[in-house]
Amino acid sequence: MFVPRVLSVKLQQAAQQFPVLFLTGPRQSGKTTLLKQTFPDYRYVNLEDPEMRAWALEQPKDFLQVNSWPVIIDEAQYAPELFSYIQLITDNHQKAGMFLLSGSQNFLLMEKITQSLAGRSAILNLFPLSYTELAGAGIDDETNIMILKGFFPRIYQSIDEVSLFYKSYINTYVERDVRQLANIGNLNDFVRFIKLCAGRTGQLLNLSSLATEAGIAYNTCKSWLSWLSAGFVLQLVQPHYKNFNKKIVKAPKIYFNDTGLLCNLLGINSTETLALHPLRGSIFENLIYIELIKQRMNSAKDSNIWFWRDNHGTEIDFILEEALTLTAIDVKPGMNFHDAYLKNLLLFKKYNPDVGKLFLVYDGQLSREKNDISIINWKRFMAMLYEQVV
Repeated sequence: MFVPRVLSVKLQQAAQQFPVLFLTGPRQSGKTTLLKQTFPDYRYVNLEDPEMRAWALEQPKDFLQVNSWPVIIDEAQYAPELFSYIQLITDNHQKAGMFLLSGSQNFLLMEKITQSLAGRSAILNLFPLSYTELAGAGIDDETNIMILKGFFPRIYQSIDEVSLFYKSYINTYVERDVRQLANIGNLNDFVRFIKLCAGRTGQLLNLSSLATEAGIAYNTCKSWLSWLSAGFVLQLVQPHYKNFNKKIVKAPKIYFNDTGLLCNLLGINSTETLALHPLRGSIFENLIYIELIKQRMNSAKDSNIWFWRDNHGTEIDFILEEALTLTAIDVKPGMNFHDAYLKNLLLFKKYNPDVGKLFLVYDGQLSREKNDISIINWKRFMAMLYEQVV
C-alpha cells in the first residue's frame, strides 16, 4: 500500500532552491519511490545497473549529455567521476532542481559533496517509515508488533515473511556495500560483529570490550563501527555535557536505525519472545530514539539528539537541543506508570533549572502532568512532534 512521506514537502522546497539535491538514507527506506513520485517528469537512471555504471565511470561527460537534466541519478556514489561534470553543468546553467542524486552510502556521498558540490547542493535524509506516517495511512499495530516488523516500506507492501526480508537485507548490505567500502577478509566475522553491536543497543560503548569479544583489533573495531554508521545500519549517540559541573560519562551509546533489523540480529522472531527478552527495554528505547531521528530528518533538521548520564549512573535517555533550549526525555518500556519513573528527570532539572520541557515517554495510556513533567504514551508523543513538522 502507498504511504505518503512527510519529507516530500522538504524535497520540493529544496529542489526549488538548489541545483543539486542529495537524498541519502538506509537501503530500502524508499528513496527511489519518493523521488519518482515527487518528481514524475524527471528522467531516471540507476547506477546499480552494471551497464549504466560502467558508462558513467568510463564516459561521464557523454553519460550526462545523454541523460541530461532534469534527472534522477540513483546510487550516485558508484560513479564519483560524474560529480566534477555536474559541478561544471550547474555552474554554467545555474538553475534549481537540475540533478537529484540518491545513495545509501553516506560516507562516499559526503566525501564527493565536499570535494565538488559544496554550496551547490541540499542534503536530505530519508529513513524508513515513521510511526506517524504509518498511522496516517491507517496502520497502527500494538507496540511489540511494530517493533518486531520494523518500518521498512517494503514490509508494508508485499512481504509476508519478515525474518526472510531482514536476512536478505543484511546479506545485501554486506555484499554490496561492505565489500566496496572496507577491506574485510572474512565477511562472516563482520556479520558477527554487527550482531555483537545489536546486543549492546542502548548501552554505553566500550570499544575495548567489543573488540575483544569480536576477536579484532581496537582500531579495526573503530573502523567497522564507522562503516556501519556510514551505511545507515546503526548510530552512535553522544553524551550531552554542556553547562554541567558534575562529572558525566563521555562514551557514546549504540542504537540501530530500525527495530525490525535489530530484533532479527538478536534472533527475536515473535512478539512472545520479544515481550520476555532481557533487552526488551533497550529495544523500546531504540524505538523512541529512531522515531525522534525520523521526526528531525523529516523536518530537514540536524539530529541534535544526545543523552545524559552522570558518574553515579543517573541517566536521561535523550536530550534534544534546539536554539540553546533543552528538552529532556526519559523512556520507560512498561505500560504502568510509577512515581519512581520521574526520579532522574527531577534530578536533571535540579542540575539544569533552565531546561525547557521534561517528558516521561512510556508504553501506557495514561497522560498527565506531574512536577512539571509531561507523562505521555509514546504514540501520542510522536503525533505531537509530527504536528510540529507538517
